[in-house]
Amino acid sequence: MTPKEQAAGAEAPVEAGDEKHVPVTFATCEDVAGPFFHGTRALLAPGDELVAGRESNFRAGLLMRHVYFTSVLETAVWGAELATALAGDEGPAGRGHVYVVEPLGPFEDDPNVTDKRFPGNPTRSYRTRDPLRVVAEMADWPAHEPEVLQRMLDGLAALRASGRDVIED
Repeated sequence: MTPKEQAAGAEAPVEAGDEKHVPVTFATCEDVAGPFFHGTRALLAPGDELVAGRESNFRAGLLMRHVYFTSVLETAVWGAELATALAGDEGPAGRGHVYVVEPLGPFEDDPNVTDKRFPGNPTRSYRTRDPLRVVAEMADWPAHEPEVLQRMLDGLAALRASGRDVIED
């Protein structure tokens, strides 16, 4: 990192596999290219806005101060599938929804996944306090096999049972 970048508040790159992850901050987020995705159980239309202050898809009663999104389709698929399964939704509508979204304000790395199991932000997950505008719904997205989804749900249940299902919001 150059002295000029340090003076501007840029963060040092973090090794993330074969790539160097430069932490995404409110000041540097313009450098992050989309498209961006959001997975949820909510039925939305183009032009709708996702806003902070809504209940978490993952913990009942928790009002979220941020809206979360990703630039990796599979990460959004996990969001849609887990939100739907945790709500107990069933049938074709129970698959959840994945949307292409546009952040309407600055954003930063999601601290719930950044530098946790792996260095950097391999899921390219972000959060913002500003709205996300729905651009379009992804009609055909690749769902996980039921047994893969169940393993993830079992893992979340184990975290919950041990008190380690913390959401850093």
